Amino acid sequence: MSTAEIREPKYRVVADHLLALLDELGEGVAIPAERELSQRFGVSRVTVRQAVQELLVAGRLRRQGRGTVVAGPKVAQQLVLGSYTEGLGEQGRRPGRRLVRIEREPAGAELAAELEIAERDEVILLERVLLADGHPVGLEDTRMPLARFPQLLAEFDPATSLYAYVRASGVEFETATERIETVLAAPREAMLLETNPGAPMLLLNRLSYDPEQRPIERVRSLFRGDRFSFVTTLRRPESPSPP
Repeated sequence: MSTAEIREPKYRVVADHLLALLDELGEGVAIPAERELSQRFGVSRVTVRQAVQELLVAGRLRRQGRGTVVAGPKVAQQLVLGSYTEGLGEQGRRPGRRLVRIEREPAGAELAAELEIAERDEVILLERVLLADGHPVGLEDTRMPLARFPQLLAEFDPATSLYAYVRASGVEFETATERIETVLAAPREAMLLETNPGAPMLLLNRLSYDPEQRPIERVRSLFRGDRFSFVTTLRRPESPSPP
């Protein structure tokens, strides 16, 4: 079969028409009901539903109450070793956090090896929902050695920047290793992030180090793929010096 003979699915054609409609409506405006869109585009309501779902996943639409409205632009965070608060503030966005849990627990073998502590040594577990302009966009799970930050549980305000607290305690972030994957939201994660189970997510696993290369934290961050994206600057690698 030639490329010309491959037809685009109907719902994608409808999605293209919907995109043009979204530009006319503007952010926060509700889209017409399925019945009206079905009549407008001459397709079944099932096809309209598929097209709307496509744009929900892409982040062009979002659910609001029982309706569906035009979404604003995704949060585009620079992929750097820095604070979530600072990153959003630079974009004119309002950062926020909602505490899920903060407690102490013994480290398992894998975590102990990553943080270079003894197995069963206590760590701080800090889990928070990350907000952008009041909307949940991410779920962050941070583990840190309790012996290194013994006053954190008593002093730290979970609604504020953890990086600012760490720096104020005299510890500087120098490097980090980070792995990015795509995953689907588990039911608990979807509930906390106010999305659907199985929705596409961006998963970041990070180990941060100080200037002496001592581990500071291990972080697992899960971001809604429909509301969040990452930006980085790529540079050509330096050519090796001639022999």
